[in-house]
Amino acid sequence: MKTSASPARRPRDGTLRTALVDAGVALLRTRGADGLSLRECAAQAGVSHAAPAYHFKNLAGLSTAIAARGYSLFCQAMTARLARAEDSPTARLNAICHGYLDFASAQPELFLFIFSGQQFDKENEDFAKHSSNAYAILRKACAPFVRPGAEPEEVEILVWSVVHGYAHLTMTRKADNPRFLQSWPKLDLLLEHLDRALEKSVKT
Repeated sequence: MKTSASPARRPRDGTLRTALVDAGVALLRTRGADGLSLRECAAQAGVSHAAPAYHFKNLAGLSTAIAARGYSLFCQAMTARLARAEDSPTARLNAICHGYLDFASAQPELFLFIFSGQQFDKENEDFAKHSSNAYAILRKACAPFVRPGAEPEEVEILVWSVVHGYAHLTMTRKADNPRFLQSWPKLDLLLEHLDRALEKSVKT
């Protein structure tokens, strides 16, 4: 007979995978990437330590699933802003940049995790879909600002560098430096400079 302290049986309706990823995200928030483990996620999910093997071969598999969750939320944040944006190239570009910052602000641990440089399984279907969707959103918003004959990456990497750098500096509290307390610029101010540069580039 199973006691009240015994782990629950492994669910067979597909909810175990979601529960393990939920547990992994929670651990990421409280302990950081170094605190992730299959055994601890199993404990958090209330199943035996062997249960995660049904979905994940190893910790890298779980980490990839967590990263896929992160990219999915990342895409949602950008598309939510796009849905409210005016239908102009500049407005749409600014919208995804604000969505980028929304995600970094709301999900700082996941933001840092997906850009941590870890070797996620790029062949994983969910990871490949959501990570490629995130870049596709950036690429589509940048497309109107690519000069004829230029490589799209010239604009994409410029925009990505600006918004990612700003998000990272802001969320890691560099803005709290006494030197910047009164002068840390809002994202809109940086985007004004970026927009002018891109518009000028397209016209020349």
